[in-house]
Amino acid sequence: MQYFEDIEVGARDSFGRYAVTREEVIDFARKYDPQPFHLSDEAAAETYFGRLSASGWHTCAMTMAMIVENLTDRQQAGLGSPGIDELRWLKPVYPGDTLRCETEVLDKRASRSRPEMGSYRSRTTVFNQDDVPVLTFVSTGLIRRRP
Repeated sequence: MQYFEDIEVGARDSFGRYAVTREEVIDFARKYDPQPFHLSDEAAAETYFGRLSASGWHTCAMTMAMIVENLTDRQQAGLGSPGIDELRWLKPVYPGDTLRCETEVLDKRASRSRPEMGSYRSRTTVFNQDDVPVLTFVSTGLIRRRP
């Protein structure tokens, strides 16, 4: 089990592999972000995207799936997150792309009011198969302290 005490400032990690499919892009867009350029090749062709692209929120959801898989594999004593900062969609994500993540721990601190837990901030960058960054954000993770 990985606890607060095991988190090292400056530590980097690389993980995940998520294949983006056309069907999933359209399904997500229909449900949560029904803008024409996420639903139609023809509509997308007349925009900045040039072709059908994933919603930025879908890119966030795919990223979250990779993060949770990584935290589960590491058996981290995670307690959730109070939020993210500095979310940027850097480049479009298209069907056929394959995404992966890199993280760096920026800082950490023990909770003064809740001695059983601490928090850490990390920067996550998501890359496509060409190693082009497509998404970045800073998140705060809550984590148990070693019993």
